Amino acid sequence: MPSSPQPPAPPPAWLVAWRRLSAAYARGLSWLLIGSVAVLLVPVSLQIFSRYTALIPSYIWTEELARFLFVWMIMIGAMLGIREGTHFEVDVWPTSLSRRRRALVDLFVGVAVLVFAVAFLWWGISFTRFAWNRFSELAELPLWLIHVAWPIAGATWLLFQGERMVVSVRTLLGLDAAGEPPHGAHERAAEVGR
Repeated sequence: MPSSPQPPAPPPAWLVAWRRLSAAYARGLSWLLIGSVAVLLVPVSLQIFSRYTALIPSYIWTEELARFLFVWMIMIGAMLGIREGTHFEVDVWPTSLSRRRRALVDLFVGVAVLVFAVAFLWWGISFTRFAWNRFSELAELPLWLIHVAWPIAGATWLLFQGERMVVSVRTLLGLDAAGEPPHGAHERAAEVGR
């Protein structure tokens, strides 16, 4: 009687810890994104109301604060997009690829994402240093508060993309457990297609 195939070993403790840290960080980023959108509504609403009514004065600081929040909103969204596998990726390959072929494609895309992440981190640090002692013209906000979004995005992309690539390598090696899929868009699409 043939023996049944052995189930893959559970993921190592360091990977489980990494995934938990990554998930907690992503939840925090999601709340920051919600908060930045909510706060962004205030200066933008003040700008609109001041243009069309005489009830409130035209505040100068609202345009600058809206710009700062918009940049952070975009960068946080990009960070979460990397974790979800929806940023920098274009679904060119069919969703019917096997898990191993999908993992190979993910690794190829992951290397490109890592190049961008390292560039954002490396030059983002210089970008932040450049703005360290500078202030915005209207609201006199420290400019490093907006520039630091670039290196933070780069470091976050390294964290999230690194996690995705480890899972892809484990898939290629046949080490992934059934309950350990990456959290990307193409995996969700494949699930829907079944």
